[in-house]
Amino acid sequence: MSVLLWVAVPYAAIATFIVGHVWRYRYDKFGWTTRSSQLYENRLLRLGSPMFHFGVLLVALGHVGGLLIPESWTEAAGISDDAYHVVAVGLGVLAGFCTLAGAAILVYRRRTVGPVFSATTRNDKVMYVLLVGTIVLGLGTTVLGNLTDAPHDYRQTVSPWFRSIFFLQPRPDLMEAAPLGFKLHALAAWALFAFWPFSRLVHVFSMPLGYLTRPYIVYRSRDDRLGNRTPRRGWER
Repeated sequence: MSVLLWVAVPYAAIATFIVGHVWRYRYDKFGWTTRSSQLYENRLLRLGSPMFHFGVLLVALGHVGGLLIPESWTEAAGISDDAYHVVAVGLGVLAGFCTLAGAAILVYRRRTVGPVFSATTRNDKVMYVLLVGTIVLGLGTTVLGNLTDAPHDYRQTVSPWFRSIFFLQPRPDLMEAAPLGFKLHALAAWALFAFWPFSRLVHVFSMPLGYLTRPYIVYRSRDDRLGNRTPRRGWER
């Protein structure tokens, strides 16, 4: 069971994540979109979307620092355990609450605004369940774990296990020593990554680089009397 959960599941999720994106890009380019619903409702979207995306960005940066950077590197940089703990918990709680509050607003909007709810697919519902579930488990682990007298140091277990997956030397024994909250959060995250290529979340990897190099758009006047009068000063027609 340990090998299944902490070796097979991560590699299956990573393979699905990579192969799924390649397949989606090759065979469903027209479906590679967020299916924006801004046309239907804008007030709640302007409030929830920036809050959610700001929180997710902080969450991603926090996970990069907590999972990919070894503890020895922060010690070599002169960052004490207490200082790292305070910054990690403070930013983690802030990012988690921003993300969760933004997601709550977006889910409320999608459920209460008729046209937006009509445009919601089953795929969207599954995506929201996985996304919000992963966020809640991560935030709960951070908050509840630090309310105890001796919070678990994930840099001794979860972080080296995560890096061992990518070094192709998996160490499932490290996750066996982690609390249940970290295990559930990790499994929810792998499920989310496996589902990612088949949802609207693919828009994360879309960048409008073509806007930087495409030629400007030429607009032509419909005024039939253009040649019968002197054009005004300003832009050339």
